Amino acid sequence: MRALLQRVSEARVEVGGAVIGEIGEGLLVLACAMRGDAPDAPERMAGRIAKLRVFRDAEARMNRSVLDAKGAILVVSQFTLAADTARGNRPGFSAAAPPEEASKAMDRLAAAIRNLGLPVATGRFGADMKVSLVNDGPVTIWLDDAAP
Repeated sequence: MRALLQRVSEARVEVGGAVIGEIGEGLLVLACAMRGDAPDAPERMAGRIAKLRVFRDAEARMNRSVLDAKGAILVVSQFTLAADTARGNRPGFSAAAPPEEASKAMDRLAAAIRNLGLPVATGRFGADMKVSLVNDGPVTIWLDDAAP
């Protein structure tokens, strides 16, 4: 599983002009299930996301997690994180998990984050989504959760 995290002061996702997910301070998580992910990849990724220390402490150091900051998470499925750009000008996406498997993985990721006590909003799997955000910092972190 792959995820691109952005620390945000606000973020939202729209489908067909309607807001379907929205948060204030927290993390926008663009996530991609990959072929060959370990069975527990969504739960492991949820733990990494929740504990990653990217929020400022009293000394303005990135020393607090989204849990510590009492933030929220917006999870948006993004199969293009699996892009292979090694050859030519057109990316390939064969490393992404098949849609049915990926949809279940996104649901499990959101549920696992909720189970850790964080408010979670989501996009809609497979939809044409418009995502807007205010990146705080900016802070953008790439996570790859390869099976051990």
